[in-house]
Amino acid sequence: MAMVKEKEQNTKDKKLLVGVIWNFSAELKLTFMALLVLCTLATLLPFIPSSFSLSTSDFRFCISRFSSAIPVNTTTTTTVEESSSSSPDRVLDNGVIKRTFTGYGSAAYNFVSMSAYRGGVNSFAVIGLSSKPLHVYGHPSYRCEWVSFDPTQDPISTTGSKILTDWGYGRIYTTVVVNCTFSSISAVNPQNSGGTLILHATTGDPNLNLTDSIPVLTESPKSVDFDLYNSTKKKYDYLYCGSSLYGNLSPQRIREWIAYHVRFFGERSHFVLHDAGGIHEEVFEVLKPWIELGRVTLHDIRDQERFDGYYHNQFMIVNDCLHRYRFMTKWMFFFDVDEFLHVPLKETISSVMESLEEYSQFTIEQMPMSSRICYSGDGPARTYRKWGIEKLAYRDVKKVPRRDRKYAVQPENVFATGVHMSQNLQGKTYHKAESKIRYFHYHGSISQRREPCRHLFNDSRVVFENTPYVLDTTIRDVGLAVRTFELRTIGDRLLRTRQ
Repeated sequence: MAMVKEKEQNTKDKKLLVGVIWNFSAELKLTFMALLVLCTLATLLPFIPSSFSLSTSDFRFCISRFSSAIPVNTTTTTTVEESSSSSPDRVLDNGVIKRTFTGYGSAAYNFVSMSAYRGGVNSFAVIGLSSKPLHVYGHPSYRCEWVSFDPTQDPISTTGSKILTDWGYGRIYTTVVVNCTFSSISAVNPQNSGGTLILHATTGDPNLNLTDSIPVLTESPKSVDFDLYNSTKKKYDYLYCGSSLYGNLSPQRIREWIAYHVRFFGERSHFVLHDAGGIHEEVFEVLKPWIELGRVTLHDIRDQERFDGYYHNQFMIVNDCLHRYRFMTKWMFFFDVDEFLHVPLKETISSVMESLEEYSQFTIEQMPMSSRICYSGDGPARTYRKWGIEKLAYRDVKKVPRRDRKYAVQPENVFATGVHMSQNLQGKTYHKAESKIRYFHYHGSISQRREPCRHLFNDSRVVFENTPYVLDTTIRDVGLAVRTFELRTIGDRLLRTRQ
């Protein structure tokens, strides 16, 4: 009898448990779902990058969104027109709702100033960046004002002439060179009392017409040498203006390039390089001996990476170099560090430049060289010990409509410049100098931190990956002379340079 009662009690307990579970099934499902989500998050958290984080405010936002999704049992209905809003909308007399739009922050700066230089006794050049959409779709303008330190001198102003040098290549920012010529006077700051050049940059919006007044250049009293702008004597015969150097550059390729061109241009030359992140410690060690000799100047331009322009803002950089050094050199060259200039054996760089003196600019034809296949005429073992310019000796002879050119200018005749040539200059341009000077381009070799020879050949003509090549030993033939020149000039400091 006791056994029967115990079974009946167990049956009642089971029915009671089932009833409780059934009555609270929805709540239990929600609880189990929440536990499942938490367990999933706990499992995934170790795999989430450390840069990703969730703050307390993020959780509050998530909870608020979840709470707002829960329907509220209410009998009140509100039309869109009656809902509250923080925007100052208003209803016009004709019943139309007038909406307003308020901007916050800055999508791009009106003007990013890099530098300003005198262009003569009564002119200046201001170099910087500006919002590309502003110049494509708007009508920004510039006004230049000179404010003298002499209180007896009234400020003078003139309209600034803008030059967009990147030919549409800009990204968020485009390069702008503003020419400020005060044509109504013989000289700005004639008493050399000092003063400040102010650039007034106006957005051109007809409704807002916002203007930023930017002090771009300050001259201290007695700091201007006015004779400099009329002198025919220059510190250098040739000055190299380099574009932005970036990426993981090869120290050995840079070593070859600088030694070759210091020898090529001679004593009265100088090299200006711009570090946009490419001059790492090993590359700097290659340049250091030449910097110590006064042959190279290095500019750190890494801060320009904040502003998204074309190829690390190289148009702005070469224009800064143009105006910074324009009165210091007779000729200024623009080409890259994987390109090597060459003149015929019967010529020298001096004789070539003398023959081109009547021109303000001349362009230089490209000789494209392979940066992957090498000449093994010295035997494989000796080939690998040679410099890149001695073994990368195959020239691409595929017929193409055109190839890029590089160029040189007489900078005093140039108002603004580009990467492949200037379109803003006074005087003539010469485009047929291929019999006088050319450049050999080892495309991509500068960014390879390894032995460049991927394939060895010992033939005068080869076809590699459907591209025809011919053996061209023009640069190879001067390799020994360049290595000897480096050793005599700076010693053996760079003998252990790595690729």
